Amino acid sequence: MAETPDLVCVRRCQGLLLAELYRSKLEAWGIPVLLSYESAGPVIGITLDGLGEVALMVPVTFADEAVALLDDVQEPDEQEEPFPPANSAQA
Repeated sequence: MAETPDLVCVRRCQGLLLAELYRSKLEAWGIPVLLSYESAGPVIGITLDGLGEVALMVPVTFADEAVALLDDVQEPDEQEEPFPPANSAQA
């Protein structure tokens, strides 16, 4: 049986979509990533209150590089509306 490297969490986020974006950035730089999350969240469709939390795990040897790469990535502000309300007038 092959040994698994020691893994550390470099970032926690809400939802698989955001976690997959982080994962793709790290993997593009050659850093292996394991997403750790509660399986009930995606199955039931719950993405809040802990069930939607995803931990990005990387080998200890890549931890510093992964943290540096993710430092410039801002998590979306939940208060911010991505689109204007449907009833707003367009100028």
